[in-house]
Parts: sequence; C-alpha cells; structure tokens
Amino acid sequence: MLPLSLLILSAAPLVQRATCLTVTVPLTAPTAAVSVSSSLVSFSIEGDNWPDWVGTSSPNTFTNNVLNNLKTLTGSPPDIRVGANSEDRTLFSNTVPISQTIFPADSVSNPYPEASNVTVGDGYYALSRFLPSGTHMTWGINFGSNNLTAAIDEGKSILKAFSSDAVTSAGIHLDLIEIGNEPDLYGGSKRASSWNIGQYVSTWSSFAESVASAIGLQAGTRPFVQGLAFGNSDHGAGGFSPQQAYNDGILSTSAGKLITVVSQHHYSGGCCTALVSDLMSKSFVRGNVTAFVPDIQATVSRGHKFIFGETNSYFNHGVPDVSDASGAAIWLTDYSLFAATLGVANLYFHEGVGYKYNLIQPVTLTKSTEDATPLNPPVASHIQAPYYGAIVIAEFLGTNSNRTVSELDISSSSTISGYALYGSNGMLEKALLIDSQAFLTTTSGARPSTAVTLKFSGSHPPTKQTLKRLAIGHADDKTGLKWGGQTYETSSGLASGTVSTTSSNVSAGVTISATEVVLITFSN
Repeated sequence: MLPLSLLILSAAPLVQRATCLTVTVPLTAPTAAVSVSSSLVSFSIEGDNWPDWVGTSSPNTFTNNVLNNLKTLTGSPPDIRVGANSEDRTLFSNTVPISQTIFPADSVSNPYPEASNVTVGDGYYALSRFLPSGTHMTWGINFGSNNLTAAIDEGKSILKAFSSDAVTSAGIHLDLIEIGNEPDLYGGSKRASSWNIGQYVSTWSSFAESVASAIGLQAGTRPFVQGLAFGNSDHGAGGFSPQQAYNDGILSTSAGKLITVVSQHHYSGGCCTALVSDLMSKSFVRGNVTAFVPDIQATVSRGHKFIFGETNSYFNHGVPDVSDASGAAIWLTDYSLFAATLGVANLYFHEGVGYKYNLIQPVTLTKSTEDATPLNPPVASHIQAPYYGAIVIAEFLGTNSNRTVSELDISSSSTISGYALYGSNGMLEKALLIDSQAFLTTTSGARPSTAVTLKFSGSHPPTKQTLKRLAIGHADDKTGLKWGGQTYETSSGLASGTVSTTSSNVSAGVTISATEVVLITFSN
C-alpha cells in the first residue's frame, strides 16, 4: 500500500499546482526510431568485488533475484562486464583458487575503496556460472601493467572457464574481451606523462595482437574485442576519442579487426558535492549525452556498436544523498532512454560493494556508505533507489525483441520528457512520461502536476490506456518507492505487494506529478 502522503496526493489532484500540456504521439514508428536491446540497462562490476557479487561456492541468491527480476520483464538478463580499475591491477596465479585482494584503508570520503592489487586463479573466472542463465559477458584483461605474460594468462583462464561444462551448461556466454581500462588516463602513472593517443594505438595494437594470437581469438568468432574503453573523449579534437583512434588506424590493425563494440565510459559529473535536482533535470541529462553524438556517429558509420561501457551518476562511487536518492531513479530512466535514442546500444551501470551509486548492494554492509562509520546492526543485501529506474525501463521495453523506441517531442516543457515504444509491426504500443522536476522534502506548497493530453498523428488511434506509476515521496528520499504499488525493498530483492494500475479512456488524458514516471499501455 502507498504511504498515506502519496495516497492523499494521488487522490486530491485539485490541490496540486496543475499545468496543461499537449503531447503528440506518432501511431507508427518514425524514421528516427531506434532498435533497443533488452539489455539496454546492464551492469559493470568492479573486478575486486566480483566474488561477492556472484558467490564463491554457490550463487548469490540476492544478486540472482534482482537480475532475474529484469530478465522476467524483458526476456533476457542484463549483460555483465567485469573489470574497471581492478582490470589493470589484476595478475594471474595458478596457486590462487579464486582471488586474493589487497585493499587500502577506508576513509570518510572513500568508505569502500577499490583494491590496490588483485591476484586471481582459474576459479575467479569460473564463477561466471553463478549468473542467471542467458547472461552475456565482457571480461577485462590487464593492459595497464604492460605485462604481456599476465594478460595472456588471464585470457587463457577466461577461455578455459567459458569452455568448461559448468559455465556452458549454465548458459553463460562470453561475448567480448576488453584489453585495458581507461587507457587515456594512463599518462603519468601507468605510462609516461607524454602519453598520447598515437602511442596508445601503436602499443595497444601490438599488445592486443599478441594476446589475441596466444589465446586464439579470430575475426568473425566470439569472443570479439571491445575497443577503447576511454574514460573521457574530446570528441574528435585530436586527443583521446574514438574518432582520433580511427584516424590513427586502430581498426586496420590485426587486433583492431577483432573489435565489434566500442566502449566509452561516461559519468554525469564528478564528486563530491551535487544536488539531486540537478542530476535528474531534463536539461542536465541532455547536455551530458548529446556531446557524444559525433563519437556515436563515427562509430556506427564504421559498422560497430557504441556503448557506455561504464557509467553512473558521479564518479568516485557517487555523491551521498544524491546518487542513492529517489531522484536518481528518475535520472537513470531518462538518461538511459535518451542515450538509446541517440544510438548508445547499452549502458553498463558501474557497481561495486558499498558504492553510493550502486543499484544493488549484493552483500551485507558493515560500515556506512557515506562516511565509513560502523553499522550496528549491519545492513543486509538490498536494492537502492536507482534500481527502480532499471525496472521501469525493463517493463517499458517488454519481451518483444523487435521493438523500436523514439523520443517524443516535448520541447515545450523543461521538466517533462517522453518516449514511445513500437512493436515489430511498427505500431504504437506504449508511451513513457517522466517528470524530472524535483519535489523535495524541503519543497513548500502543494506538489506540482501536469495534465497531459495525448494527441495522435496517424489513423486509428487507441481508445484505451492503462497507467502504471513510479510513486516517489520526495526526490531526496532514499526508500519508499513503489512501482505500480509494489516494492523491491525486500530481503529477497523480489517484488512485494499487489500490482496497482488504472485504466481509462485515452481522452481522459494523463496527470503526472513532479518526480514521477508514468507508463502508458495502449489498447482498443
């Protein structure tokens, strides 16, 4: 059941500050509509935390539950990438059963730091068998240490795991090998301070070719290579960017010919202070993503997929009370779908253990994610507010893999955005409205709302609509969200509560409140 405050808000729209808006919805897919993967929202896992995420002797039940929630809605589990900063700190040893890690001391600003050293054995990669059946994976290999022997050992162990009966019978697929994490940031640490993209293309191509040859990678056969994985991009100005890597000939090298996916890392901002109202704002989302349009176009025109292979709200594990606030669910929903309409094939939301921006906390936490103070009692595995954004998107996309999505033209509103989904026949099936105006615990007065009238372009418009809402008390709340009356804030990570939707004639329109998402399913 919704909290009393939300019931009052939903039952008494007359006391809200209401405005009116007309939104045109094409009945057939526009030419700009894009095909969107079931695994649009996927996950990047910090390598040092990988065993915690999946389990070591048996599957992590909580992780499997929350990933299977998404699989149930789309028909496919999220894709999983393992690596990140740990990728370039990992060495292989035949004497290590799974992994050994060395962590620096925690601090108020970094309660859950990343390991400074990770040593892994065959068992580390074999843990892939504990993921939901049907999962497609990307595994990272160390390029930062410039240790070719270690990289080859890692690659051989990865392929050994994915040829084993345990992993193949579990239905887990190795799609991609990533060689190096954020190599554009190596200068002054892992490489000389004069490190530039020309040197990167030359040394990576030679290094990756040796790895590929040693472990038997071949063009046209999985696993392929995931390229670049830059932390930043100057979008073709001559420094590190996909465009300059292409100009410097990376795709014509032996290793480059194995690349099928180009990864760009993208965080919406830096630590350590921010406002949730800024993160979730419509203009902020669009300003953050449109800068990558030249990178996307340059990549797609060469026949490769462009992904945000590591992404989240704010780097360095997020900003407290922002990255883990309810408004981050609004941000994630709009950010992911807007990126998709521009040609970003997948977004891999970065996760660790205890990170503030996690969608999922897969194990019990013994210290605060905000300042490292001890938690008494400890906090068991749980989802965080942004996870609801992934659930909303999964239900919006549904199980029809031939779907397309387009952004609705709502340029007349600075706070409301929308998307339409079309089935395999190109006909309208659903729409999603997002109101990114932040309604905060400190907001005075009634909650603003907008009465939306849907206007259809084309013949034979739908006459009926079913509405499902993401109900949020305040954008700065951390808990208490409900998707269609259900909560995922349970000990199991499974939904609890009775599904709540409302049905009406399309002519009745849709009222959407500040800090809310409404899914509209059409029928006749």
